[in-house]
Amino acid sequence: MAEQQARPQPGADVGILVTIRSLLPNLAPVERRVAQAVLDDPQGVAWRSISELARTCGTSATSVVRFCRAVGLRGYPDLRLALAGAVARDDDAAAVAAASHDINPGDDAATITSKIAYADARAVTDTASHLDIAILVQVTEALAKAGRIDIYGVGASGFVALDLQMKLQRIGRPAFAWPDPHMAISSAALRGSGDVAIGLSHTGTTVDTIDALREAHSHGAATAAVTNFPWSPITEVADFVLITAARETAFRSGATTSRIAQLTVVDCLFVTLAQQDLPGTRVALERTFAAAQAKRVRRTRRQQPGDQ
Repeated sequence: MAEQQARPQPGADVGILVTIRSLLPNLAPVERRVAQAVLDDPQGVAWRSISELARTCGTSATSVVRFCRAVGLRGYPDLRLALAGAVARDDDAAAVAAASHDINPGDDAATITSKIAYADARAVTDTASHLDIAILVQVTEALAKAGRIDIYGVGASGFVALDLQMKLQRIGRPAFAWPDPHMAISSAALRGSGDVAIGLSHTGTTVDTIDALREAHSHGAATAAVTNFPWSPITEVADFVLITAARETAFRSGATTSRIAQLTVVDCLFVTLAQQDLPGTRVALERTFAAAQAKRVRRTRRQQPGDQ
């Protein structure tokens, strides 16, 4: 079984806004207020003094410094530099700020569409940009050697688990998704050395998924977690952790954004794994495609005027 992966470390080098968003649930209440102020107006905070930000958040400069250190920075000057860099990377900071805010009750259909499109597209690009490629390769290597693959996820993550099962089975990998918690824990109890278990949870706090992953882990299976939060409970029972970068808001909790981010990781896993044995992959895809084609309605040409 793979050695336990070190828990992901925060820092500006992986995208300061993505880092702050992913660590938000684990921050102290005062630090969380500072974090929310930064996320709400990164461009404005980049130009404020530490005393101005502290006053806005109803706290002290010392608390702001503690927040900076909690997200992997040395102090407030580093935070301002990181935020200035993040804003500079956006083509239109004003448009980004407007689009990235939560959906408001008074938003019209065009604004809602714009915000959803921005959030979904950003989930893909941020997830791909900040995915730990070394860990991705290690997970695919474990999948390539696995005697059996269990995939756990409930609710919205259950649909992603089924998608990964379908992809893996199309290239001949023995994969099974278990969206039902009772069936998941029963299957996990039978996993062992040489097997791989994957748990999908956006928040990383879904008890049913954590329990199944822990059960598989306790019997010697290699475990991987796909989550948006690097310090969440699910990472404690995972040998490998793959982090998504979706931004769910109060209006869109459980929205498509988190699933799109998870599906991005799933596609990266699938294609990287499939590439390891291209001849075998081509044969498997051709055979499964031909079998599926046989289930489609065959269209017949309508008789045209003049046909005999």
